[in-house]
Amino acid sequence: MACSYTHCGILALAGWLIAASALAESTPDDTKSSLLSNHRFSAVLESEAAYGTATDRADKMEFVLDPQWEYRWSEDTRVTGIARLYTEGFDHLEPGRLSQGEVSPNSRRLQLGDRTDIELREFYLRTRLWGTHLTLGKQQVVWGKADGLKLLDVVNPQNFREFILDNFDDSRIPLWTLNAEWSIGGGNLQLLWIPDRTYHKLPQTGGTFAFSSPLIVPQAPPGVAVNLRPLERPNNIATDSDIGMRFSKFWHGWDLTVNYLYHYADFPVFFQSLHLTPGGATVTVNPRYVRNHLIGGAFSNAFGNLTMRGEAIYNTDQFVLTRNRRDGDGVIKSGEIAYVLGLDWSGMQDTLVSAQLFQSWLLHPAGGIVRDTLDTTTTVLLRRHFLNETLDAEVLWLQSVNQGDGLIRPKISYELRDNLKIWTGFDLFYGDRNGLFGQFDRNDRLVIGMEMGI
Repeated sequence: MACSYTHCGILALAGWLIAASALAESTPDDTKSSLLSNHRFSAVLESEAAYGTATDRADKMEFVLDPQWEYRWSEDTRVTGIARLYTEGFDHLEPGRLSQGEVSPNSRRLQLGDRTDIELREFYLRTRLWGTHLTLGKQQVVWGKADGLKLLDVVNPQNFREFILDNFDDSRIPLWTLNAEWSIGGGNLQLLWIPDRTYHKLPQTGGTFAFSSPLIVPQAPPGVAVNLRPLERPNNIATDSDIGMRFSKFWHGWDLTVNYLYHYADFPVFFQSLHLTPGGATVTVNPRYVRNHLIGGAFSNAFGNLTMRGEAIYNTDQFVLTRNRRDGDGVIKSGEIAYVLGLDWSGMQDTLVSAQLFQSWLLHPAGGIVRDTLDTTTTVLLRRHFLNETLDAEVLWLQSVNQGDGLIRPKISYELRDNLKIWTGFDLFYGDRNGLFGQFDRNDRLVIGMEMGI
């Protein structure tokens, strides 16, 4: 039976690791270097546990092993493969069998039971051809650099099984992508073709961080039955691919980018219809993905100890839930302008103070929408290094101005050795249960973890 290129890639990477181990044991010392000099093998082992302080239960005990293989064909060409073995002790984040309806069949994880899975995390060829830098394969493409929340960083979808608590590198879902870059006009032009039809991985029903806020989930009137239809996914690799472009340039001290992405927005739109029958009323919900043009850019510049940075985007097709029962499909379509402005100050030794302002403005609002026309969120990050930067203490505070809810994340990490780091911290939610952060008001938790390079 033929395997998908994801599973074949996993098997190929595993085969390389096994073959390399056997080769290292069986080959004489004087020939090992000649056979393996172009290969590099490494791995990262990470474990993190979380205890729910409000629920008085252990919420998480995960172990993650990321083996990595790199083969250097020449100075300009190399192949990189990163696999992931993931196992969870309590099965609270993604309870039961994985639901992967948002993920393309060729990018899905291979399940080894309810609590364990294996994934081809990244697998790409990087080379230089005719003056073009090419990266072909499963990869991450990072555009935005905002803290805590994402604005321009939208090329790769996100796994929301831990809401926004996971670090961005782990929460991004790598995609099969053709990534080409040229030096042109004193800057750098990047073109993307993404045939991988994978979108945000939303929390499963019953999961610790399953969404419940009316800002995200349609709310049926009392006594009305809900018929949730299967998720409709784009299925044509030719017409449903995403296409992106970024031009970046350094100009008079400013790092500038102009970005464009023609894509399916990674959150599905929950189209609704009301049906009246002799037995009562039923709301049918049809979730499906919708095309969007994103036009944006970013800037940053350093003025001594102060760095100013920002990102801005315009979305042509933003869909917002509405409470207006006379609306035909339960959503309102509007253009959206959103931006983030950030200031980073490092005027005190080993200390960083950072503040950000996020705002989203709907250009064509309508009565009854569940969110405000202008939505504002602020963040503050305080970080200080101790003991020659082996001990870090930080706190990140995210606050929704409109809803009054938020998230506070104090954390301390210590680097025991160059390849071993441990940490502990809290994730503290507060606010009304209808808010984006407040919906997890009872999900406060104590977190401890470790990461070791092998």
